[in-house]
Amino acid sequence: MSVEPSDVVRGLHAALEAGTHGDELRGFFTEDAVTVERPNRLKPAGDAATIDQMITASTAGVGLLSWQRYEVRSLVEVGSEVIVRCTWTGQVAKDIGPFHKDQLLTAHLAQFIGVRGDKVASIETYDCYEPF
Repeated sequence: MSVEPSDVVRGLHAALEAGTHGDELRGFFTEDAVTVERPNRLKPAGDAATIDQMITASTAGVGLLSWQRYEVRSLVEVGSEVIVRCTWTGQVAKDIGPFHKDQLLTAHLAQFIGVRGDKVASIETYDCYEPF
């Protein structure tokens, strides 16, 4: 039974909300997966990451947020690509850099997620953060 690309994306968002990280998170991605983060308030020059870099960052980020949530506003499948418009909200777990414990962060996202089989192969994300 084949998995719909939109179900793969929903599964990834649910895993991230649950705090999944490290090798457990790797299972959601193809071995050659890449992420492109377009310029935003946190990363003015944007960024790109391989699967290994994504997994390392997910482990390093453990404990930075008390929780995070993806509220999907719309989702469209175009072949094996899923286009998602959502609002991401997270609560900062501790004072770090410009952020304070319990501070809420909100970003409005447009994500273009390529799916291969039952795994995410690519993510291109445009993250528009509300003032913090």
